[in-house]
Amino acid sequence: MFLAEIDRVSSITKEEFVKKYLNPQKPVVIERFVEHWPAIKKWTLEYMSMVAGDKIVPLYDDRPVHYKDGFNESHAKMKMRDYINLLKNEPTRYRIFLWNILKEVPELQKDFDYPNFGISLMKNLPMLFFGGENSYTFMHYDIDLANIFHFHFQGKKQVILFDQNQTPFLYKVPYSLITREDIDFSNPNFEKWPALKKAQGFSTHLEHGNMLYIPEGYWHYMRYITPGFSMSLRAIARNPKNLSKAIYNIFVMRHYDSLMRKIYGQNWIDNKNEKAILKTHKQLSIKG
Repeated sequence: MFLAEIDRVSSITKEEFVKKYLNPQKPVVIERFVEHWPAIKKWTLEYMSMVAGDKIVPLYDDRPVHYKDGFNESHAKMKMRDYINLLKNEPTRYRIFLWNILKEVPELQKDFDYPNFGISLMKNLPMLFFGGENSYTFMHYDIDLANIFHFHFQGKKQVILFDQNQTPFLYKVPYSLITREDIDFSNPNFEKWPALKKAQGFSTHLEHGNMLYIPEGYWHYMRYITPGFSMSLRAIARNPKNLSKAIYNIFVMRHYDSLMRKIYGQNWIDNKNEKAILKTHKQLSIKG
């Protein structure tokens, strides 16, 4: 597995971004693009605890998918204040995933604006993500294959990306948006997962104030090196192939998978995981 370092720039104009990264669909880290945001100085774990402490937040961990799990169904819930205390005091696998700050804490909207990247951002969907030390997301891509602008706050985060052309090497689970959940992309076992040796992707680390552009449909794995949080702004996929795939994922694939879980239970999940290996190795003529 070869991981190239993602380009990093201190700042960039809209024209440069469109030419060098948006049009060719190439990831980039912009280190100081939003220094004018009040969020850069205000947004800490302590501040989030203060403004949203009584909010009940959904929590997710890294347990394997179970057939009874609903789409994006949380594994636990607690008050934001209690969750942030947990983050600060001990390692935890619990993460907050896709938390709509515009809906839950409208006053946070005053702390940022919507940058002009040469593409229309969905202004009703600013999402927050929180994680504790060494918590991580499975390698996945988003159901809508959107362009993602990922702003990180407090702490440090590891990111690994692959474009859709690398899917044959990643052990994608059928009828899902994830790869095999037992693959550690931060330290892969190539004897167990030999196809990964052929994969070519990107990697970087994000720190407070950094913004990562993730092109549409890119696979992404994220691990919190220290406790922290991020906000994502998104824009609809422009590539017709990706847009049609997004429509299929949302209106067909997701519902078909839910139906099969109800009919076949855990066997459906187990069979999908097995097929991820068999299909990957078959198409690459890998034995074992």
